[in-house]
Amino acid sequence: MNLAPIGILGGTFDPIHNGHLRLAIEAFEQCGLSAVHFIPGGTPPHRSAPCASATDRLHMVQLAVHNNPAFLADGRETYRADACYTVDTLTELRAELGSQQPLCLLLGSDAFAQLHTWHEWKKLFGLAHIVVMQRPGQPLGNTMAQADPELLREYTARMAPATKVLHESPAGHIVVLNIPALEISATDIRRRCAEGKNIHALVPDAVAHFLHHHPYSSC
Repeated sequence: MNLAPIGILGGTFDPIHNGHLRLAIEAFEQCGLSAVHFIPGGTPPHRSAPCASATDRLHMVQLAVHNNPAFLADGRETYRADACYTVDTLTELRAELGSQQPLCLLLGSDAFAQLHTWHEWKKLFGLAHIVVMQRPGQPLGNTMAQADPELLREYTARMAPATKVLHESPAGHIVVLNIPALEISATDIRRRCAEGKNIHALVPDAVAHFLHHHPYSSC
């Protein structure tokens, strides 16, 4: 019997905003997911340290998703002192959820184009499907024409034309989704907070309330 896949959405979430939530909703609906785990990163290996503390970022994710029973704030990376690698997080989830549960790693097209730079990146395909979110006017195929040759080979071999494959096996496929443009930037939200500007409609109301009382300073 096929199992509904579980989505995995990682990020610094510094702060989480409505663009993140819209992406998760699109993936949930288009892929027929049973749940989405939002996993705030601890020590990111590919970028500078987040501005907000791990505790505050996890709390903002909890506030953002608490009204949606299919969305889960997953704090497994938040308090790790060492670098947090996606391959390790997916290995943990696979051990917890079993070998037959389909998992879908949700990535933007920019992140997918750099997948070959990730730690033990080829192991990811044995742990999860990868669902790539492409925005209007930014087709992934154009990006992949200039991609790393090894990544291009994996993309060509694993690309699936329909989301039904995500229900038929636990891991190994790449599916590309079209998502609507929702241009919201965490960097812009932090700047607005530091300047005392309104951030409503950019983040969930509960997150806006939290940031009103715990504002970003210049970062």
